[in-house]
Amino acid sequence: MRNLNRLVLALLLMVSFSNVNAQDENNPWAISFGVNAVDVFPVGEDAPQGDYFQEFYNVEDHWSILPSLSTVSVSKYLKDGFSVEVRGSINKITKYGQIDGVNESVKVNDLQYYALDGNVRYHFSELLSKLTKNSTFDPTLGIGGGYTWIEEGPYNSNGAGGAKELVGAGTLNGSVGLNINFSDNLGLSLESKYKHAFEDYLPSHFQHTAAITVKFGGADADGDGVYDKHDACPEVAGLAEFNGCPDSDGDGIEDSKDTCPNEAGLAEFNGCPDTDMDGVSDNNDACPTVKGLKSLAGCPDADKDGVADKDDKCVDVAGPAANNGCPWPDADNDSVLDKDDKCPNVAGTVANNGCPEAVLPTTEVIEKLNSYAKTILFTSGKASFQKATFPVLQSITAILKEYPDANFTIGGHTDSVGSETLNQRLSDTRANAVMGYLVENGISAARLKAIGFGESNPIDSNKTSKGRRNNRRVEVKLVK
Repeated sequence: MRNLNRLVLALLLMVSFSNVNAQDENNPWAISFGVNAVDVFPVGEDAPQGDYFQEFYNVEDHWSILPSLSTVSVSKYLKDGFSVEVRGSINKITKYGQIDGVNESVKVNDLQYYALDGNVRYHFSELLSKLTKNSTFDPTLGIGGGYTWIEEGPYNSNGAGGAKELVGAGTLNGSVGLNINFSDNLGLSLESKYKHAFEDYLPSHFQHTAAITVKFGGADADGDGVYDKHDACPEVAGLAEFNGCPDSDGDGIEDSKDTCPNEAGLAEFNGCPDTDMDGVSDNNDACPTVKGLKSLAGCPDADKDGVADKDDKCVDVAGPAANNGCPWPDADNDSVLDKDDKCPNVAGTVANNGCPEAVLPTTEVIEKLNSYAKTILFTSGKASFQKATFPVLQSITAILKEYPDANFTIGGHTDSVGSETLNQRLSDTRANAVMGYLVENGISAARLKAIGFGESNPIDSNKTSKGRRNNRRVEVKLVK
């Protein structure tokens, strides 16, 4: 009895210290009163104990049950399905397993049993309620630890000697349980807990409990007559028809669903008014005192150009939104708006983005350029010009200057004498030499591109000296 008093005192102390925590859920506290059974047999140890879960439901041969109030627990719900529990238990061990080949259980002489355990449990009730729309059943899983004392007997001894002494050890506990809710405040709790002892002299064992659970802690914090568990607005007094939520402006729409909770309005506008009666609620109406268009957030559009008058810099003349409701200007009157006109101060053509059409060389001019280009002479095997070539280059430069809007490619070609790699390199350097001369003499490099073709594009046979001479050439082509 002295040990039981100590157990009850410890539980009361724990409850007292727990009360400093704020209540954050409806009925967070629970006290359970019930009976417990201890089974030391199906724990995977040597005889007289048996294998794990062997004869797990053999109540008659292996369960030691104290047929009176023998377990008390206090628990508190935390959040997200988790709760903590402190449980105290007493019992008398009368059955200690059985010997192989003997059907009778091993009897011991009413060994006193005391336990104090702490447990963290996860409740599946919320998940189950979502799946079945029923909150009657609440399966749980738990893990925790504690300390258990069993009176010393023939199979549990720490070697200290002395009959009737209690031997105790810490345990690691794992549990599975089921709470059956009769109401918001009353239920039945069933649990099976495996307790693994940290000392050899204390047997690992299962403890099964059945208890009546009383839940409490619910309140009506805002005093509106709606119980907090069912109050959607538990901190603000409200109306029962709105699950405890208020309707401040009295428009029949609860504040939580009312976009304008302090101003009476219409249900079609989520509780907001429509002062100018234009079909746009005031909270969305950019011009709430003037009747306007829904497409312009309730604002008018005098010139019907799709730009609200408040944003239109040309209210009486239609214009695009991109120009603030004003028409686009066309300063040079070439039918190309200034915003698109690349030459806004000079009349041009639509096809040339408002600029005058570029003057390009004719076919005859290109042929003349190439007749000059074919007479460009290089030092044999090199990219340096022979002296007689400079007048030709000057003539090409003069023609290119006559067409400042035209772009050209300068192609270098060789005959097939020598290796293909060498000829490719030679054609590159010669084409770039011609381009370099033109740039040095006033032609923009942006208008020119030099390309070496090597021996890949002959215009005559490489089997004769005349043909090879024709293949050694520079070509000028217009880029269109």
